[in-house]
Amino acid sequence: MAPINSLTISVVLAFVLCAQTAFGVVDCENLNKDSCAFAVSSIGKRCVLEKHVRRSGEEAYTCRASEIEADQLKDWIETDECIEACGLDRHALGISSDSLLESRFTQMLCSSPCYNSCPNIVDLYFSLAAGEGVYLPKLCEAQGANHARREMAEIKSSGFVAPGPESGGVSFLIAPALSPF
Repeated sequence: MAPINSLTISVVLAFVLCAQTAFGVVDCENLNKDSCAFAVSSIGKRCVLEKHVRRSGEEAYTCRASEIEADQLKDWIETDECIEACGLDRHALGISSDSLLESRFTQMLCSSPCYNSCPNIVDLYFSLAAGEGVYLPKLCEAQGANHARREMAEIKSSGFVAPGPESGGVSFLIAPALSPF
């Protein structure tokens, strides 16, 4: 009877995947608060949850497409299993590399259940780490060898902001220091 159950599960899984492909176009603007963060739209843009406070004081949440593109991912709503395995919050606002500074988060991100099973999240934080001048696999390796503090110090001390995807680069102006007197 086990082959029948396996066959049934396979057929149901195939149907679900086909139905999602046929009907499951992910449009960030149509996602609710519980599915927005860590989703990827049908055009490959990462969705971002934003909070707005209305004049009445009521908080309103909106989901929109960011300018950050996912690498080879489209139509993706992150699973609860990956959110939990990677130590993330389903209601996280915005997209930031700040969490890479927290050793507890980095441990969870680099853990086998997250790093080996959640390609969307690993891709996102790989890009965020690269924007800070850090190579995520090296950070995870350092995490395992207890050298993560040095890697995180590099993120903290870089002092430079990575240019956005549409930026032409960073140009620095040098101004003379004026005497306070």
